[in-house]
Order: sequence, then structure tokens, then C-alpha cells
Amino acid sequence: METHEYTNGDITVIWKPQKCIHSAICVKTLPKVYNPKERPWIKAENATSGELRKQIDLCPSGALSYTFNTTK
Repeated sequence: METHEYTNGDITVIWKPQKCIHSAICVKTLPKVYNPKERPWIKAENATSGELRKQIDLCPSGALSYTFNTTK
């Protein structure tokens, strides 16, 4: 399955377009991050990791997920 990743440095947003049902909860919740009219349409750097995590947990289709970046 195709995936796209966007990071703010601390957290990486993973988007699986094939799973997306276009509920637009992401756009309504964090419009400064999610703008389908722009490319890239996800700008993870425009929100805190907490804001992103909270919003991604609301995604009904599971098209959005996240991982925390670790430093070595």
C-alpha cells in the first residue's frame, strides 16, 4: 500500500491515500496542517506533536497514523 510521510521533526505523519474516506475531519480540525489544495497537502511543521497526535487519533478510516521520531 502506498504511503506518504510528513514530519515536524518529533513526529512523522503517515498518510495512506487508498484508505482515506475523505471525511475531512483532519482539514476541519487542523486547517493550518491539512490543505488539500496545496502541495504538499500536509504540513506537519504547522502543529505541535500533541496537536497532530490528538487529531490523527480522530481519523475514522485509519488513513492517518503517526510514529515518534527517535534520536540515536
